[in-house]
Amino acid sequence: MTYVVTENCIKCKYTDCVEVCPVDCFYEGETMLIINPDECIDCGVCEAECPAGAILPDTQPNTEFWVELANTYSGQWPNITSKIAPLADADSYKDEAGKYDKYFSSKPPSGD
Repeated sequence: MTYVVTENCIKCKYTDCVEVCPVDCFYEGETMLIINPDECIDCGVCEAECPAGAILPDTQPNTEFWVELANTYSGQWPNITSKIAPLADADSYKDEAGKYDKYFSSKPPSGD
């Protein structure tokens, strides 16, 4: 089992989860974070820390897509190991549905 970051993270990118991860298995994209499934030790501490409720165990229904996304981008995006500010207007996007099709970016963070 591993934990996955789901659509709720897109356009929010809160990093409370990164701060508590004991193995630094989070990776940062332009619009969301992911968890590397090969590095996650299944401790679950990140799940409770996510203000957007975006982190779930991969045993939950409909998480296969997010595991595949993490497998793809954990080798392309930079590792993130400390808390940073969320995206601008994150709170206004927190509960929006359908964010993947509207806002997902395969790019790494811009470095602004």
